[in-house]
Amino acid sequence: MKESPKKAPRIHYGWIVIAMGTLTTIGAHGFGRMAYTLILPSMKDGLHFSYAELGLLGTGNFIGYLSLAIIGGFLASRFGSRVVITFGLILMGLTMILTGLAQSFSFAFFMRLLTGFGNGAAYVPAMALGSAWFALKRRGFATGIVSAGIGGGTLIAGLVVPPLLKVYGSEGWRFSWYYLGGGVLVISCLVYAFIRSQPEEKGLSPIGFDEAKASLKSAPEEDKAKPIQWGLVYRVKEMWYLGFVYFMYGFSYIIYMTFFAAYLTKEIGVSQAEAGAIWAVVGGLSIFCGVIWGGISDLLGRKYGSALAYITLATAYAIFALARNPMGFYLSAVIFGLTAWSIPTIMAAAAGDYVGSKLAPAGLGFITLFFGIGQALGPAVGGYLADVTHSFLVPFLLASGVSLIGTFFSFYLKKPSSLN
Repeated sequence: MKESPKKAPRIHYGWIVIAMGTLTTIGAHGFGRMAYTLILPSMKDGLHFSYAELGLLGTGNFIGYLSLAIIGGFLASRFGSRVVITFGLILMGLTMILTGLAQSFSFAFFMRLLTGFGNGAAYVPAMALGSAWFALKRRGFATGIVSAGIGGGTLIAGLVVPPLLKVYGSEGWRFSWYYLGGGVLVISCLVYAFIRSQPEEKGLSPIGFDEAKASLKSAPEEDKAKPIQWGLVYRVKEMWYLGFVYFMYGFSYIIYMTFFAAYLTKEIGVSQAEAGAIWAVVGGLSIFCGVIWGGISDLLGRKYGSALAYITLATAYAIFALARNPMGFYLSAVIFGLTAWSIPTIMAAAAGDYVGSKLAPAGLGFITLFFGIGQALGPAVGGYLADVTHSFLVPFLLASGVSLIGTFFSFYLKKPSSLN
């Protein structure tokens, strides 16, 4: 029996789900991934690790993330986003706490690997929630709200970790993992209590759902969205092209983020304090970029939104490389901060456009493979070029050039078949 529209809640439950998605990205990316950069120097001193070993810890975390990001979306389509996200966050929280107990490289590597597993399992289904709870014309905006948690978590970690490192001295890195891991566990409890995988679980329709169009399209979409039909994701040729476009982002943005501080402090001679202040601009502004760019892609369409985002990112990278002065660095940080998570937001919404709301997590997991390959190649290529040229100029210009390529190919993204 359907509920009468008059009995519908004033606040659609979809907004609560999206809020929980934002909390998920705060914990998964902000605490689980971005905080590592801040903890790394103290962890190196405490465990007497080499830079090569610290790099391997990051690699282990990334391998875990990519592995579960690929299949986590499929698991969410089969078992529900609520179960998979909660499991991922619990795994993250526990292994982050255990990382703080590390006495050896092998133990620390294994814990970072498991943290990566949890990160991938939680992040991809969370980013796909907008496709389940919001109609096509509004899911970019909703996904942008979820991605705001990346910047929010980065900012929170930036405010919490330095004081912990100062208060606890040589053991500060351990307590940083304890506190951040505990925060992720708290988030997992809230997520399990409030997230629901699909509007049908609450007897609701997606926000912005058009009843007139529903009568024409709901039956085919439901048929298309059967969880057991995962092969449909691979058969949609637009998903392969979408993954190719996403590759450009993974390759380029990670060069900028990986070598940001090293470029400023080692090559330009900026103090660590000022480099941290410039990075704080990125973290603070990136809270809003998902909402901004998700809304732009809803308004202009995914291909124009993606193209505009890529050319904006290319500008940020080029300015950072060429304008070797504080004004240029801050300008680049502002532009990048306002655009940082634009492409992931647009890609998550586009995946839902192509394969439907039920298979949106699986679709996002599939294209994340392409993103992950780009993210793995970017630092290696960028680092090699920096060693060869003894400068970060060429790596940053390469990142800008690859983003421009992303701009070009974005114009050839097709509309979903239901909209053609």
